[in-house]
This record gives sequence, C-alpha cells and structure tokens, in this order.
Amino acid sequence: MNKVLFNFILLLSRLPLPVLYLFSDIIFGLNHLFIHYRQKVVLENLRNSFPDKTEEEIRRISRDFYRNFFDYIVETLKAFTISERELLVRMQHLNRDIFYECKAENKNIILLAGHVFNWEWINALPTLMPQEHSHPVYRRVQSHFWEERIKYIRNRFGNEALEAREVVRSIMRTPDDGNSAYMFVADQTPHASEVRYGLDFLNQSTPAFTGYDRLSTRKDLAFVYCDMKKVKRGYYQVNYHRIYPDGEKFEPYEVVNKFHGLLENTIRKRPDNWLWSHRRWKYQHALKS
Repeated sequence: MNKVLFNFILLLSRLPLPVLYLFSDIIFGLNHLFIHYRQKVVLENLRNSFPDKTEEEIRRISRDFYRNFFDYIVETLKAFTISERELLVRMQHLNRDIFYECKAENKNIILLAGHVFNWEWINALPTLMPQEHSHPVYRRVQSHFWEERIKYIRNRFGNEALEAREVVRSIMRTPDDGNSAYMFVADQTPHASEVRYGLDFLNQSTPAFTGYDRLSTRKDLAFVYCDMKKVKRGYYQVNYHRIYPDGEKFEPYEVVNKFHGLLENTIRKRPDNWLWSHRRWKYQHALKS
C-alpha cells in the first residue's frame, strides 16, 4: 500500500505547479466550507500570540494562513521531482557571502530556520555554498518506508540528511575546518520530558529546544539565521544573517534567545506565513513543573 501511495505522489509531483496550485485552491475551499482542519488550534494560537489584534484581523490571518498552508502541501509534493534549475529560480538565496566568510574562518555552520513557508525548498542551497558537506536535520518517523522517502527528499542536490539523534555526535566528531553546514528547523516543540528551558515568544511562555544552543558553548561554530519571505505564489527569498555573541563567546541560551527573537520579527512581518496549525505550546505546563 505504501508503494502504491508513493508512486501516486510521484505522479502528482510531476504535474506543473499551476496545476498543483489548482488542487491547493480546491482543498482550501473544501477546508473553509467543511473540513476546518485544526481551526481551533490555529485561532487559539493566533489570539494568544496577537492579543492586540481584533477578531476580524485574526480571522483574516487565519484565512491567509490556510491558503499558504495548502500551497505548502503541494509544493512539498513538487519537491520530490522539481529540478535544481527551477528550484533556484523559485527560491532566491540572499547574502550568501556569509558562507564564504565562515569557510575562511574555518567555522562549521549551524543554519537555524523556523516553520516559515516554504522551508522545504531550501534544499538546493548546497549547490551555492562552498561547504563540501550539508546536513539537513530531520526527525525519525516510525515507518521505515517513509523514513527512506523523507531522506530521499532531504538528500537531493548533494545533501546528507541526519536524524536528530545523530547530529550532536556528528558535529562533535567533525573537524573545525569550515566545510560542513547543518540545517535545523529549530522552532519545534520539545516533548514534555525534554523541556529544559523556556523563553518569551509571541507573548507566551514557550518551551524551546536547546541542543544547538549547548553546542555554541562547546564548539567554535558559526550560527546563521534563515529569514524566509514569500514574494508571491511559488516564489520565495531566504536572507541569511549571522548571529554573533554579545561578548567574546556565546553564553548559555544566548543563541536560542536570539534565534527566537529573529524568528518572531519574521513572523510579525508576515504572520500568515508561519505554521499556526502546529501545537507549539502544548507542553507549556512543563515549564512550571
């Protein structure tokens, strides 16, 4: 059954994007009228994050979010077969001099992105970097079949995907030569048992992953924020910004705080372009235990 479904996905992926966007429009209409996918979660997240906005503004952001979300779904399908040339036209990478600076400093890179649409299309970045090794970080799924298919998407264009539990070991063993980059989508929700640190993010007390932050005090790494922007349907920009310590070196939790500050600024500029259907604050209670 999995193979049949995967072959069907590949078939859909080969359709031109304008056709896939037609499917997105249809799904959006069905969701708006009948399905209401995670609508309660989306509205609750928006109201808590923007208490100064009116209900009309919240509803408008929610509607625009769903348009972007279903575009993201079909764009992720397209990621299975999209060519490097088309992807580099549709996703512009700005301020790439940072990668050459880091290589000249012999510093490996930690790229930090949020769930801002469309983070899946950043995959062709290795074709533009001087670093020899690029490692997208992903979370393991239960099905071995889909695990391999997820790695297939991540490993296109010269990537070497790493499962989250392998990352720290890999980074600690990698020479400090500026030839490696690790790509984190770093705003996920840690499980309640893994909550170690919280911060203020979008007007809420928010549990945060700290694994990449702990690395900042153990290795001489360069941290780079990926500022994602949707230009228009099917076209994006990502602007890279170096995250520097306030002093000579990073203090504990300095990177995680600066990343979330930058991400919040990105979200506030275009709130409909972040993944509001994610239950980002479901383990908020663990900060009080």
